[in-house]
Amino acid sequence: MTDGARPATRPGREPREVATHCPYCALQCGMVLREEDDAVSVLPRQFPTNRGGLCQKGWTSAELLSHPERLTTPLLRDPATGELRPATWEAALDRITTGLRDVQERHGRDAVAVFGGGGLTNEKAYALGRFARVALGTRHIDYNGRFCMSSAAAAGMRAFGVDRGLPFPLSDLGRADTLLLVGANPAETMPPLVRWLTEHRERGGKLIVIDPRVTATARQADLHLQPLPGTDLAVANALLHIALTEGYVDGDYVATRTTGFTAVRRTVAGWWPARAEALSGVPVADLEETARALGTAERAIILTARGAEQHAKGVDTVTGFVNLALALGLPGRAGSGYGCLTGQGNGQGGREHGQKADQLPGYRKIDDLEARAHVARVWGVPADELPGPGVPAYQLLDSLGTDQGPRALLVFGSNPVVSAPRAARVEGRLRDLDLLVVADFLLSETAALADVVLPTAQWAEEDGTMTNLEGRVLRRRALRPPPAGVRTDLEILADLSVRMRGTTSADRPVRERCTGSTAGGRPGEAESGRPGEAEAADPRVVFAELRRASAGGLADYAGISWDRIDATDGVFWPCPDDDGPDSPRLFTERFATPDGLARFHPVEHRPAAEEVCADYPLHFTTGRVLAQYQSGTQTRRVAALRRAAPEAFVELHPDLAERLGVSDGEPVRVLSRRGEFQAPARLSPGIRADTVFAPFHWGGPARANSVTNDAVDPVSGMPEFKICAVRVERA
Repeated sequence: MTDGARPATRPGREPREVATHCPYCALQCGMVLREEDDAVSVLPRQFPTNRGGLCQKGWTSAELLSHPERLTTPLLRDPATGELRPATWEAALDRITTGLRDVQERHGRDAVAVFGGGGLTNEKAYALGRFARVALGTRHIDYNGRFCMSSAAAAGMRAFGVDRGLPFPLSDLGRADTLLLVGANPAETMPPLVRWLTEHRERGGKLIVIDPRVTATARQADLHLQPLPGTDLAVANALLHIALTEGYVDGDYVATRTTGFTAVRRTVAGWWPARAEALSGVPVADLEETARALGTAERAIILTARGAEQHAKGVDTVTGFVNLALALGLPGRAGSGYGCLTGQGNGQGGREHGQKADQLPGYRKIDDLEARAHVARVWGVPADELPGPGVPAYQLLDSLGTDQGPRALLVFGSNPVVSAPRAARVEGRLRDLDLLVVADFLLSETAALADVVLPTAQWAEEDGTMTNLEGRVLRRRALRPPPAGVRTDLEILADLSVRMRGTTSADRPVRERCTGSTAGGRPGEAESGRPGEAEAADPRVVFAELRRASAGGLADYAGISWDRIDATDGVFWPCPDDDGPDSPRLFTERFATPDGLARFHPVEHRPAAEEVCADYPLHFTTGRVLAQYQSGTQTRRVAALRRAAPEAFVELHPDLAERLGVSDGEPVRVLSRRGEFQAPARLSPGIRADTVFAPFHWGGPARANSVTNDAVDPVSGMPEFKICAVRVERA
């Protein structure tokens, strides 16, 4: 039970159970929620991804449902006092509508922006993109998933023609003979996945981890490569150099299933192992052992995660490991391949259906004329009225409140005050807005800055779908309705769509309205059988429209229905036909490119955007801890998780601490060119002596992202979270 919290209760109700999924990471572990005796409990569920196991976050996930800090009424900022005060829904929605119209009348449609989240259901992500582009008519929409999977997504698209975190079932991990994890720490970020690593080890498999720290995952590895942060690409090129030299390359596979290898061969010819060792610090012997373990294995898998991807060269780094996987002939074979460990709960589905700046539903490109025409037909609007591509998340956030950027922002499912790089600058941009609206169920650091805060339903109070890291579309089921005074995001978007058209209908609840298109378009222009405004808040109806919008796209959900998901353990996209097969394994015969061939791309190592110097002599990197999640808005309010990880820390090697005169537990300041934060020192021999680590789950004075670098990858827009130059001082 949460300290100071009351149980998640609904007195007087009969006992009820629903099979659903954990609200946290992209494993989307299966669980059962049971409501009985005025309390909600979490029970295990035998689901393919977790097989009854849950991490501590999953076991305690019901404790927030009736937390005393839960928002249950809209809040409006009082212009006289500057304080947030309770308000009616009508007052809040009127304030939003008036503010949005005023901003757009003065500055144009693109003066309003929308910022979403990788934890939103597919239905909400889809509706958010539709709302931005049709009801608001703005090109400015992006989401916090840009800070998560975007580099791997871009690398996958250019190599394979499609982006799916794991193009094979999770169970393949247990079948591999060699498993290489690059910048991944699933033992802390998604613990139930470790069951597959255990199965892999029990079969005699070899686990190799590349990480600058001795993490909980690295401690389980047969071989741990500990490179300097930012040098993973040099390691990847050296591994391919060794594979070529030692004859591990699958020549038949390269010749028949790929194109572009000649240019890559020329590039990696210069990456002899000694050169990579001098740059990265990884011994030649370890590089050779890794290449041998991959090249001689019957089945091998290479997985990347944020440690390799959150760099200004993240796309190229992932491409380097994709090149290695292709050269070894891994993708498309059972128990082999390349994959990415998606982070957020709907990090996969959240980027497929329209809340990403350059995409329309079904993973369609927004600047593709055929894609625009298809989606416009579903939405009931002329294709030429759809706005063009927006800008990536950090560029959007950094432009807020300026003459060149949006003057109003709506935030759903995100907390950029804590999670964005150079966070103090982003916080300042949010303060400069004419209007900031945040929909959340807790008062996050971002919501605390808002002009209007809208209380929203939690995961156990609404139906919908999520897509996990395997591309498996799952059902999230409501245990009970939200508390009185709380609305779902879909209800909020449906209501705002009506109001932005000028038909406020203030006297009628959202579920009773029916005025035409769900899109905020013009009545009569939509496809036949289109739902009305009343049904626009119904996630089942929204999903039916999503299926039509995604039909024919890379992420084709046309053959996926709620009933079909309910009858199985989820359905893998693409699945174009109601009675046709789904796609648990991709690339068995061809890749999603025009000619069916995978693309090699030559990539060269380049230094980090910011290198160490006399004033800032240390490398700084960030990451997660087991008991906390993302910006910590939820997990920091759960007592058991707070006890397990009560505060932020700065991890230092004992030798570095001795040079600084710092003892274990002593407060230290970490300073970069962008800002500073403070937290207790934690001494660990498992980190390099030239590197400092801190988790990013805390705000306020302990906000690690106050110092991180806002340099971005030119292809993906991913900021360089994982390396910048700092100095450490005793506080």
